[in-house]
Amino acid sequence: MYEHLLMSRDGDTVTITMNRPERRNSLSADHLAELLAAFRVAGTSDATGIVLAGAGPVFSAGHDFGDVAKRDLMGVRELLTLCTDLMQTMQSIPQVVIARVHGLATAAGCQLVASCDLAVAAESAGFALPGGKGGWFCHTPAVPVARSIGRKRLMELALTGDVIDAATALDWGLVNRVVPDDQLDDAVGDLLSRATRGSRASKSMGKVTLYAQLDRPEADAYAIALEVMAAASQLPGAREGMAAFLEKRKPSWPD
Repeated sequence: MYEHLLMSRDGDTVTITMNRPERRNSLSADHLAELLAAFRVAGTSDATGIVLAGAGPVFSAGHDFGDVAKRDLMGVRELLTLCTDLMQTMQSIPQVVIARVHGLATAAGCQLVASCDLAVAAESAGFALPGGKGGWFCHTPAVPVARSIGRKRLMELALTGDVIDAATALDWGLVNRVVPDDQLDDAVGDLLSRATRGSRASKSMGKVTLYAQLDRPEADAYAIALEVMAAASQLPGAREGMAAFLEKRKPSWPD
């Protein structure tokens, strides 16, 4: 079905694996288009979680310069728009999206990690916005990274272009967990199982609201969250959760 990625399902979890190891999973237009299509398909399924992984020794080296170099201004704009659509789709679909990171995640590859809801990294992983030491600055990759790690750390990452190791990425807030390489799959599965429990409808609404209120002034954020939380109180899952608590029993989720 896909040329540049693999897609599989195990129970409630869909795994999307970038499969261009010979190109370090670099993101050509065709690769981006397939990723976007795959996330849209997974987003309309009844799955509760999506794992984004990479085949080969590198998670993703970012944009494919072989593709970029042959494009004019309009062509590069179209490529970056496609990439942005992918990142925003990952955050807008109802499922919990978790990055399974091994090896390097650089430039738009680092952007992918920052755009996922959660991220677990192997100890061997590294992260960089290398445009700072090259000729094409990482303008768009910096957008979600900035929202994960804060201003001064973003500036260091973007201006130096240096690779930070997994432990630093954890300290800076770019990933949620760092584990030995041979424990990566177990750690991804454990975090995802805990992040997807409970009412599916409640979780979906919660994810959308979290992204809607992030980075807004506090008053605006409260205005958004208040109305959504009030509406969410009427969901069957919310009613069942409250009833189960009051009746001191395990909930039976209707969704």
